[in-house]
Amino acid sequence: SIDNNVTERDIRPFATGRKNWMFSTSVGGAKASANLYSLVMTCRANDINPYYYFRHLFAELPKRSPSDDMSDLMPWCVELSDVE
Repeated sequence: SIDNNVTERDIRPFATGRKNWMFSTSVGGAKASANLYSLVMTCRANDINPYYYFRHLFAELPKRSPSDDMSDLMPWCVELSDVE
């Protein structure tokens, strides 16, 4: 494509939200926001509804220990149905 309109549209929510995130009250809060935003955008890039992805994560994560391999939970590895 000769223009970058698709990319501009994709980053617009981030550019708009950046003004709000600048005032996070802690470094931990800023990192948590960045992680959440990253997961949501990765879901969108993989045509996954973030709601169903997070439902799946919240069901699976309590079954695992922090030392377990979590790569199978990444958005591009998870097979979800809308009625899960």
